[in-house]
Amino acid sequence: MGVLIVREMVGTSPRSWSDAARQAVATASRTVRNIRTVEVVKSTAQVEDGEITEYRVELKITFEYEG
Repeated sequence: MGVLIVREMVGTSPRSWSDAARQAVATASRTVRNIRTVEVVKSTAQVEDGEITEYRVELKITFEYEG
């Protein structure tokens, strides 16, 4: 492994925290190659009328630099 880059992003889902993480990785994979690790830094949720309406995860995504 050479140089690794770490980027932070937020994934969201109406279903679960794990789905929110999957959505974030799927979105990042469209433009970033060689994703090596994902670290969930924080999990939160939006609540309306006593019900969770949106799950959110803050992630650090690590990928290898290809320069």
